[in-house]
Amino acid sequence: MRKGKRKIRIETPRGVIYTQASNGGKVSAKLEWNPAFASRMGKGFENAQGFIDSECIRRMNPETPRRTGVLIKSATLGTVIGSGEINQIAPYARRQYYEHKEKSYWFERMKNRHKDSILKGAAQYVKSH
Repeated sequence: MRKGKRKIRIETPRGVIYTQASNGGKVSAKLEWNPAFASRMGKGFENAQGFIDSECIRRMNPETPRRTGVLIKSATLGTVIGSGEINQIAPYARRQYYEHKEKSYWFERMKNRHKDSILKGAAQYVKSH
């Protein structure tokens, strides 16, 4: 299990000059990237990833099998919000996820129900930057 946040790296290419010659002369265009683009968008993507991680854990709650509630809490305790990974650290989580008779694959079921609204919410974090 990774413990740290994964940094998103955005690179902007160097500027480019395009030149097109024709019968009437020559036309040049210069394409330059905004130097603040990478840092501004990187922060938006980091915030969006944190939102996605939190929302997935929150929305998995009703889908997760429960006897004592430990399995639900294991996702919160085992996940570094913003890492892009949800880790359930209960020793029996894997077996329950794949073999539970009524409520297996709870992340997949949650994703099928809520994927569009989670992505829509995450897009707001990227747009705001």
